[in-house]
This record gives sequence, structure tokens and C-alpha cells, in this order.
Amino acid sequence: MAKFVFKLAALLRQRKREEQECQRLLAEQAAVVNAAEEAVRRINETVHAGEEDVRRHLRGRLDMGFLTAHRRFMIATQRQAADLVQKVVVAKKLLEEARVKLSEAAKRRKAIEKLREKQFERWSADQARRETALSDEIGSQLAYHNMLEDQLPQNQLEEAFE
Repeated sequence: MAKFVFKLAALLRQRKREEQECQRLLAEQAAVVNAAEEAVRRINETVHAGEEDVRRHLRGRLDMGFLTAHRRFMIATQRQAADLVQKVVVAKKLLEEARVKLSEAAKRRKAIEKLREKQFERWSADQARRETALSDEIGSQLAYHNMLEDQLPQNQLEEAFE
């Protein structure tokens, strides 16, 4: 039996590789977003811990050196948090772009797969028609042979096929 050959198989493999590459980039970008968000959470925890330290030091006698150092620490932490928030925004934008690219790559791959399916269906239908025609031809030849057997004696039949 004949084998189906898809002439655009190399293109389909290329589209699948492109889609896998987009999936890899999406995963990398998602990891960047998660890491940046985790860093923001850690800074928030640090800020809350610093606030608790200040509350403990506000009882009794005030230590101005501690309060000044704490204020500088809080300003630096706020700057760091602002930078991280900007990184999160940029990373989320890049993540969305990666999602769009992945979606487009999947569409391109699916288009080629759909074309392959249609060509396979046409090929299968053509194969079925050929097999039916071949079966009909064999059936016709057998019927003709049987008709000859019925009409001619054995010796004339052998001469007819020689």
C-alpha cells in the first residue's frame, strides 16, 4: 500500500520548534516575573520587621541614632522596592509579549497541521477510490474468466489464455 507523504513536513517541524522556543521563552519570562514578585514580598517583609523594631525602640528613652539609621534604611528599602516594582512591570509586559508570540506560533503550527490533515484526507479518499477501482477490475476479470469457463470447453479455454 502507498505511504502518505506530506511535502511540507519540514515546515511543520520548523513551526513546532518555533512554538517550543516560544514556550521556553514564556517559561523563562514567567520565572523572571515570579522572582521579581518574590523579591518585592521579601522587601515588604523587611519593611514590616523594621517597623516592629521601631515600635519596640519607641518605648522608654528614644535613641536618635537608631531612628536616623532606621529612616535611612527605610528610604533605601523604598528605593529598592520602587526599582523592583518597575522590574515587575517590565517583566509582566515582556511576559505578555511572550504569550502573544506563543499564541501566534501555535496558530502558524495549527494552520500547517490543518493543511496536513486535509491533504491526508484527500490522499485517503484517493487511495480508497483506487482500491475500489482495482477491486472492480479484478472482479470484472474474474467474472469474464468464469463466463469463458462456462461457455467454452476446457481445451479451448486453455488455448484462449495461451
